[in-house]
Amino acid sequence: MRPAAFPTLFALLLATIPANAAGPAGGAHTQEQQAPDPDEQTPEERMNARFPQKVRVGDLIGIPIQDYDDRILGYVIDVVHKTDGKIVLVMPEGGWFGRGGRPVPIPIETVAILARHINLLDTPREDVPKLPTWDRAQGSPIDRNEIIRIAIGRR
Repeated sequence: MRPAAFPTLFALLLATIPANAAGPAGGAHTQEQQAPDPDEQTPEERMNARFPQKVRVGDLIGIPIQDYDDRILGYVIDVVHKTDGKIVLVMPEGGWFGRGGRPVPIPIETVAILARHINLLDTPREDVPKLPTWDRAQGSPIDRNEIIRIAIGRR
């Protein structure tokens, strides 16, 4: 390279840098966006923030629902549309080894799937026995081949 070509090459490289790459010009301050407080979000907003993905209902039947410490609370025995249109996972609470207890509804907005288990995120383990008993008259089962959306979990 000739020495005279170096300043031209340097000028070309500087021209390719976007004008705002170094930050705001003139010392102007930009307003930072703050993440919304999770306590102020609705369950639906929290679910949408967890990047819900499509899943076949039949693939959810039989997989464990776990608390944050990976303790199994129960297994999904049914996926149901409530009369208000919301989706719930029905799980037996109590019983032996997560089976045989009374059925309770777990709102789909409060869980996230991670590998081959579902994490209960927005309901503490201590509150699970306080959930109402599920009655079949409160909704109708979803066909096993229907596709629904469930949030994705991460650790």
